[in-house]
Amino acid sequence: MKKYLEIVNHYEQCLKEHGDNHKGVDWPNLDDALKRYRVMLELIKPNDFAVTLLDVGCGTAMFNEYLQNNNQAIYSGLDISNEFIKISKQKFPQNTFYEMDILDDPFILPNFDYIVMNGVFTEKQNLSFEEMFSYFRNFVMRIFPKSNIGIAFNVMSKAVDWERDDLFHLSADELISFVTKELSRNFIIRNDYGLYEYTMYLYH
Repeated sequence: MKKYLEIVNHYEQCLKEHGDNHKGVDWPNLDDALKRYRVMLELIKPNDFAVTLLDVGCGTAMFNEYLQNNNQAIYSGLDISNEFIKISKQKFPQNTFYEMDILDDPFILPNFDYIVMNGVFTEKQNLSFEEMFSYFRNFVMRIFPKSNIGIAFNVMSKAVDWERDDLFHLSADELISFVTKELSRNFIIRNDYGLYEYTMYLYH
């Protein structure tokens, strides 16, 4: 049984309730959502132009709306949810979108220069920490080889006054131990944008 589908169901309920906006992907605050887009975009190294970028967990491709005003990256999106992919394709018929579960068959996915995963690992819903950490590790190990230059993802910080049971609070020590042993020692941790989370850039 794919327990992580609980997370997908949660986001589909948000979409049903709020529609195509930041609340529809469970970001309560638009300004904070825009901060996250800016930080994800800064994964791309200066002077990298016309790079290909895959937005994993793209939702309704709101990141592409942000990109069009801020960058020349060639955007593609991926989501496990048909509900989100349908809206993305309607909004951006000129872009490529993949509807798939990366844990099933990542080999059919082409490579991209950069891959971003904004909000894919911030909520765990009813999964235990161990279940979510296992899902997270498997996912990142599948997706990292699909990037030519690097990936970005965010998780909730443990440097907070209290932790929510439905969120994935991951210590930086645990994360660094995992990526350096399994993937790459070339990384940056962004903890400078004022939210109760942090973002890792992981480069080859």
